[in-house]
Amino acid sequence: MMMLDWSRRAACLGMDPELFFPISLEGPGRSQVERAKRICDGCPVRRPCLDYALRTHQFDGVWGGTDPDQRRELMVKAAPRRETVPARPRPGDH
Repeated sequence: MMMLDWSRRAACLGMDPELFFPISLEGPGRSQVERAKRICDGCPVRRPCLDYALRTHQFDGVWGGTDPDQRRELMVKAAPRRETVPARPRPGDH
């Protein structure tokens, strides 16, 4: 099974990719992002698309109904937290 088999069932298949990759997330680009997200809302493969974007660090465009800022936030939340261990006092330290 191909890694991107899910993409053949995507709601965006055959659509202009530029809709999903606006030049900017501000101004007219913001409404473009919102239009792309509405298409993603009804997509049967929204979750695999988002998982792919997170796994491959897609920092541009709309993937799985999320914009780049939303994916960065998801990546931060999913990142394993490094546990810190308090330093042990050295012999002779009090």
